[in-house]
Amino acid sequence: MDRGTDTGAKTGPGAGDGTAEHAAPGRIPLAVVLVDRAGLVSHWSTGARRLFGTAKDDAVGRPALDLLPVSGALPDEDDIPPHGAYGGYDALGHDLETSLDGHLSYPAAGRARLTVPDGGRVDVLWWAYPLVGPGRERLLVLAADAETLRRPDDNAAAAVAVERIAPGFALHTDFPGAEELARRLPEILPSMSVGEGARIVAQVLELGYPILEFSQNDRVPVTPDWGVPRRAERQARRERAARAVAEGRPVPQDVRDEGEDLEYAAVRERLEFLNEVSGRIGTSLDLSRTIVEVSRAVVPRFTDVAGTYLREQVVAGEGFPEGVPDTTTMWHRVAVEHTDEPGRWDDVVPVGEAMPFPAHTPFFQCMTTGEPVLVPRISEQMGHAIAAQFEKRDIRPLISNRSMLVVPLKARNVVLGFMILLRHPEREVFDDMDRVTGAELAARAGLVLDNARMYTYQENVAETLQDSMLPQIEAHMAGCDIATRYLPGTLLGRVGGDWFDSVKLPGARTALVVGDVMGHGLNSAAMMGQLRTAVQTMAALDLPPAQLLRNLDDLAQRLGEHYLATCLYAVYDPIAGELHLANAGHIPPVLVRAVDGRSELLDLPTGAPIGVGGVPFEAVRVRVEPGDRLVMCTDGLVEMRGEDIGVGLATLCESAAHPAASMDDACDTIIRALNTRGGRKDDVALLMARLNGIEPEDVAEWRLTPDPIEAGRARAVVREQLYVWGLDALADTTALLVGELVTNAVRHARGRRIELRLVRGDTLQCEVYDDDPTLPTLLSAAPTDEFGRGLRVLTTLAREWGTSRTGAGKTVWFELTLPRRR
Repeated sequence: MDRGTDTGAKTGPGAGDGTAEHAAPGRIPLAVVLVDRAGLVSHWSTGARRLFGTAKDDAVGRPALDLLPVSGALPDEDDIPPHGAYGGYDALGHDLETSLDGHLSYPAAGRARLTVPDGGRVDVLWWAYPLVGPGRERLLVLAADAETLRRPDDNAAAAVAVERIAPGFALHTDFPGAEELARRLPEILPSMSVGEGARIVAQVLELGYPILEFSQNDRVPVTPDWGVPRRAERQARRERAARAVAEGRPVPQDVRDEGEDLEYAAVRERLEFLNEVSGRIGTSLDLSRTIVEVSRAVVPRFTDVAGTYLREQVVAGEGFPEGVPDTTTMWHRVAVEHTDEPGRWDDVVPVGEAMPFPAHTPFFQCMTTGEPVLVPRISEQMGHAIAAQFEKRDIRPLISNRSMLVVPLKARNVVLGFMILLRHPEREVFDDMDRVTGAELAARAGLVLDNARMYTYQENVAETLQDSMLPQIEAHMAGCDIATRYLPGTLLGRVGGDWFDSVKLPGARTALVVGDVMGHGLNSAAMMGQLRTAVQTMAALDLPPAQLLRNLDDLAQRLGEHYLATCLYAVYDPIAGELHLANAGHIPPVLVRAVDGRSELLDLPTGAPIGVGGVPFEAVRVRVEPGDRLVMCTDGLVEMRGEDIGVGLATLCESAAHPAASMDDACDTIIRALNTRGGRKDDVALLMARLNGIEPEDVAEWRLTPDPIEAGRARAVVREQLYVWGLDALADTTALLVGELVTNAVRHARGRRIELRLVRGDTLQCEVYDDDPTLPTLLSAAPTDEFGRGLRVLTTLAREWGTSRTGAGKTVWFELTLPRRR
């Protein structure tokens, strides 16, 4: 509603302090005028049109001095009211003129009798408030027709009493219900933004509340009169128009004007409400936050209780729900907002509950037709029907005799959910216009919820894709412990192309990888999956680090020109105590020395990113000691907007050296140190490895000759070594498998070199090396075949086995699980 357009003021002692009755409480149509800093009218209410005789379109934008009568001839002596009640005749007074000129810094009020365009005279009360602040409004003028204070049966004595009424100002706290006065003051003022309205209300309260003075001790505040409901006003107008038509008379002009004004004001009120709601919902794509915004937007202005229900697929962030809902469709109660005392609804209708709705309920009608359902009053019978759905909970006291409106939340002609809106029994019931308003509100809310649902669904799909591509790295590998962290992006989308990995290699070695595909989104995540798979495949072939990056670069160029990534590849040999590293445009790793706790950035040849092509890659070897820690991460952790990356690298070194009780704690320390600086937008991959090494006494090696007798010797030395290690339980299985591998090596060896090695760690590892580069293959052996069963035995008995080429031959290896210690 255009507050100030058809706003009334409730007056009379009965509305104030209850002293002697000088005038009856009544409805004073207020004229509300706003004047901007240029002296032009920026707001002209319907009350102003009625009082001053100028239409709004003709008033807005014109100089206020041209529209408000602030000067005129002095009155004839016969026309001067008694006791000097008027300060001017056909003029609103000098103070108002001074206010319009911008020279008055305090509020002013006055009374005058004006000549209106039809030649009649109007007794006018007015209040003027100078305004300050950032807004363009400079002056607020309120004016009222004092004649409306008269009763139809007023006698002369009463008229004299009315003539003595004077407008003035007082502190609103001087009257009973001061908080209510302050709360309802915006209803008098013109419609504007929330911020502007609050600013003007604050100044009016500070300068003085508008009052009517009947005597020195009898003052009444001017308050909005909502005592006559709009529905009753419309009904009374219709009855007056019907009587006129029935009697053959034309409908009175004031009835026609009032009808147009009321309908216009009602429509405008709803448009303002819908615009305000549209601005309050959909501020983010977070589904949970959007649900709360939608529920809170309608309480208490439109309804007193709002319950929001969504389909199961929407709440779960799944795909678009299909089909028309039925009696088996589960609806999740996702929000309940109300103006009742706290906790009243919580136990009876808790948020999070899921339930179906029977076919005889208005809720089922709404969800199946996709149309609003209006129940003016919830009858006792309907209350029983609704309460029957709530087992062991009596919901009737909460809903009985309330007005209810059920509106669907739709998107693309599919019902995603619905809202149940309830009004208190003492409040005006929902009507047809409310039904239209509720439907429009629900349509806007449905689109916002669907946007949030689609975003949540796409985000879940992307995260699922990325999670499936990130490996589940074992915390313990041969000779090292590993901890990892992955953080999704914060500003450019949660899906990115960062990854980490570890690959088990022959010789108890471990390959450690960290990479970063340039860009964000599903394409980057998919590209990351391809490169990670390629790295795993090539690492299993035991390619040297520089050669692996060379092959990866060639692959990226074949896949497409947009495949660009950085990659850091390191191979840890716990027996030799050595790191073998190569870098492709990635930030350098940090090595924390166990002996003194010192951390350093390893100086590696940077190399070009994967996908550039034509650039060589170099590898370096770094000696490490047991207990040293290697930290590898992507640039999203150390790179901040507006900050040199060197600052982040320095922080990385410092935080990596911080003592920690565990590997997980060490990772968390780094994340806290670098992730709390703000401004991070990229995703982050972090891999930390504690290089424990393998003690010499846990390694046994033998050189064998290509002689068939060496198979028996190999079985013997293996048994003996396992007895020394206390692994007698594995002696038979290990001897059998070693005999098969050595026999194959003797049969296929081209030179004089065969090597056998046992490594005791978390598992028992056995390796047999020979100089034939041909890798063995698993064959299907017939019952009469003499050969081809060795690898089948290996597959059956070993926990894990594999082969890899080396520089001059191949290695075949297997692992056995260590027996539990008693």
